[in-house]
Amino acid sequence: MSEKRGPGRPRKDPKKLAKWTPPEGWVRVVAWTSPEERKALKRVALEAETSVAELIRSLASGLQHGVITPEELLTQARKGMDVMEKIPTLFERDEHFKVTDRVRPGCEWVFQGEGRPTEKLDGTNVRLTLRSGQVVRVEKRRNPNKEQKAAGIVDGWYVDAARPNRSDQWIYEAVQNTQTADWPDGEHSCEALGPKIQGNPLQLDKHLCVPFNMKVPVYADLPRSFQGLAELLPTLESQYVPGVVTEGIVFHHPDGRRAKIKGRDFRK
Repeated sequence: MSEKRGPGRPRKDPKKLAKWTPPEGWVRVVAWTSPEERKALKRVALEAETSVAELIRSLASGLQHGVITPEELLTQARKGMDVMEKIPTLFERDEHFKVTDRVRPGCEWVFQGEGRPTEKLDGTNVRLTLRSGQVVRVEKRRNPNKEQKAAGIVDGWYVDAARPNRSDQWIYEAVQNTQTADWPDGEHSCEALGPKIQGNPLQLDKHLCVPFNMKVPVYADLPRSFQGLAELLPTLESQYVPGVVTEGIVFHHPDGRRAKIKGRDFRK
């Protein structure tokens, strides 16, 4: 009977790895991926004759030493984020990942004049529960993974944020910086924004929460055609932070459907 291989142990020199100790100060980065995403990474790793872990570390090392520029990394990362999108993009994309003048199925209602266009605030979706102007509960949004979607779970849900959790610290800082004294009692879906959240595209100098039901800006008389949006969005000024170009627009239908389009979708 062959010896059972331990979790995380590579096929080459497992005994060598068992004796290896990471240098002082090194940290381990863990990310959850779908089986299909892992297969895609393994295919590239096999071509490079290395492991998935070394493949990811080589990316970080290239960034550290300047052989990979931040813009090169961001360009590819944004493409991946758009593929993972939770809100559909208005238009279909071509083989080069550029939007085309073809309406994405299910988004026709936007071009029929339905729904209201709001500024897309790129942050973290949270929900705050208020009582007498005080925040008594902080939650963050979770979306179904691929397996859950296959099982018929299509809508996201909220889970409690935890103050001791380092990944939630900026959410709590955003809550602390937000004036809620005049908010009505109840649950308020918000976008947490700021310097340490999603790259801070609005260039804010502090973290805060923007409630969707009270303060998210609405654009009036926005064109609803491919050409009109292509000409307007790359230079459209944010209503929330004047002087900064907005990331994009989210159209909200009264029945809950949404569709988005970003300025960078049209940029060459």
